[in-house]
Amino acid sequence: MDGPLIGCRDDYVLALKGGYDVETILPIIVQIVTGILGGQAVGAVLQQVAVSQLTKIISGAVGGVAGGTILGSLLGGAAGADPAAGGALGGLLGNAIGGAGGGAILTAIVGAVIKAMDK
Repeated sequence: MDGPLIGCRDDYVLALKGGYDVETILPIIVQIVTGILGGQAVGAVLQQVAVSQLTKIISGAVGGVAGGTILGSLLGGAAGADPAAGGALGGLLGNAIGGAGGGAILTAIVGAVIKAMDK
């Protein structure tokens, strides 16, 4: 069959020929969104992170994906593994916590580096 394939089969949503699995994409989206929220929270709390919005958004998103991936790997819920294998934090909750933490940490680091470069 040529062209896009759209439909549902079991728990999978196929978006294109070859398919995209929502169970693969959703954790990344959660990590990005919570990373941005974590970065914005750190930017609001710490005055040293007086950087532009774009910088906070990008560093929060990158830190969110990194933090969520690291936490997922530490808890055994790596990509492709059963989400229940990582315990209570192996699923979307773990992605959200890791994403927010990673976004906050990376945004604080980027803010400190930018502040040090301005001196």
